[in-house]
Formats: sequence, C-alpha cells, structure tokens
Amino acid sequence: MSGVIQTTRVLLVRHGTTTVGAEDRFAGSTDVPLSDEGREQAERLARRLAEEPLVAVYASPMQRTMETATIVARPHGLGPVAQDGLREINHGRWEGLRRREVEERYAEEYAAWEEDPLACAPEGGEPGISVMARALPVLHGIVRRHAGGQVLVVSHKATIRLLVTSLLGFDPRGYRDRLDQLPCCLNILEFKNPVRARLMLFNDVSHYAGAPGPPRAHLSRWWDPGSE
Repeated sequence: MSGVIQTTRVLLVRHGTTTVGAEDRFAGSTDVPLSDEGREQAERLARRLAEEPLVAVYASPMQRTMETATIVARPHGLGPVAQDGLREINHGRWEGLRRREVEERYAEEYAAWEEDPLACAPEGGEPGISVMARALPVLHGIVRRHAGGQVLVVSHKATIRLLVTSLLGFDPRGYRDRLDQLPCCLNILEFKNPVRARLMLFNDVSHYAGAPGPPRAHLSRWWDPGSE
C-alpha cells in the first residue's frame, strides 16, 4: 500500500501598500518601503494568521516584501528568508514613470507590451516569461523543502499573477487583464507535489477591507479602456 500523499500549503501574499502605491507609477524594480497604511494592512494580516502553523517564511528581497513578511511572521517567531527569484518584474526605462508618461514617450513599446506582456518588455526590462522562469523554480523548491507543511511566501503583484496563471494552466498572456492582486491580499495554494497545485483562496483582503471590491488600480487598457 502506498503512503499518504502530503498536502503542502502555501500562503502567497502580496506586499502591503507602498509610498508610491497610489501614484500609478511603474515601480517594479524600484525599491520602496511600505507606507503607514501598508504596515497596518500587514499587522491585520498578522493577526489573522497568528494561529496558523507556519513552518517557514520566504520573501522577495525588496523592502516592501521583506517588511510585510517580517510583520506577518512576527507572531510565529520566524524571520523571512530572502529569495531573489520572487522579486517584482523589472520595467526597465519605464521605472518611476506614470502610465500616461510611458504612453506618450514610448507609444509603440507600450502598445506591444499591452498586447503581449508575456513576450514583450520595455528597453532594459523583463518580459513576463522571464519572471515565470525565475519565480517558478523558487516556489517549487519551497514546496519540496517543506512537504506537508504550511509556508508563508510574500511577493509582488505581477509575479504572483504570473505564478498563478502558470500553476493553474491559464493563458499567461492575459495575466494583467484577468487577475488582480490588492495590497496585502492573501492567496492560498495547496500542492500535492511541487508542480501540481489547486487554488483555495484568491485576492482576499477581508482582514482589512471586509471583502474585495472593484480594483483600485487599473488592470490594463483592455479591462478599463477609458481610465488610462
């Protein structure tokens, strides 16, 4: 008789609101800290997860993710282990610019990226497929190391959406159009092995907002053509 297959649970969290979170700027590789609002969001999530049996905590090495992970993990006496592959997508020469500025300065480049963000990227930046190529092995490794346990992983909006599309078999070219991630939201993935997962919870912010409402930030021109 074969042994029982253990389920590994990953609590996949986006970092809290940052100091540039409300400015609609490209800030993927820009290392910004949490705002006071973001810290409060993380504190509320920490209280929500205080009784969960976490065995390890991992995070992107950026300030906003490490700080979120540190706050959420504090009740468990754990510190976050930095994993470079979990960092946010790099927007190259768009970093720090508002969306409208990018559209005006780099119209063709932006249009190509809107059409296929998986394969296209701004000059000096990363296409979505590169993010998947570095983030997926990290997540697979975490699941292998902690088989049967429950792990907290803190990452970023685009990175999480790309991970979810890959794990669930969605067309990753639509990750910006069809998936959202609010600040400090909780996603739960269960794994029977490192590459087979099911999504148990997605984009949940009930720890600070009651329930997810309409997205506060634009997803893409396809989703909301009149707002950008």
